[in-house]
Amino acid sequence: MASSKDPEGAEIRALERLFDLTDKRVLEIGSGEGRLTWRYAGATRSVLAVEPDAEAVALAQADLPPELADRVSFRVTDAGELDEPRGSFDVAFLSWSL
Repeated sequence: MASSKDPEGAEIRALERLFDLTDKRVLEIGSGEGRLTWRYAGATRSVLAVEPDAEAVALAQADLPPELADRVSFRVTDAGELDEPRGSFDVAFLSWSL
């Protein structure tokens, strides 16, 4: 779960300046192996983290901290294929996913 990307925490600080994630339902597009997910998920109500790479999702699920298991779920899918009802999320964002 250690992240070699952004060791100074600039990415999470920028995210926190943009959004108050406290008790929010979050859609994270392009979650990869969960490197950013673990850094913010504790403040949320729930997180749906989507990623088209099944191997990355398997790694993320294997690293899922037990204290986040009730609020974070991963799905192997492309964001364009989501069929969640309108209003399911309070915040949606992507990181490193273009």
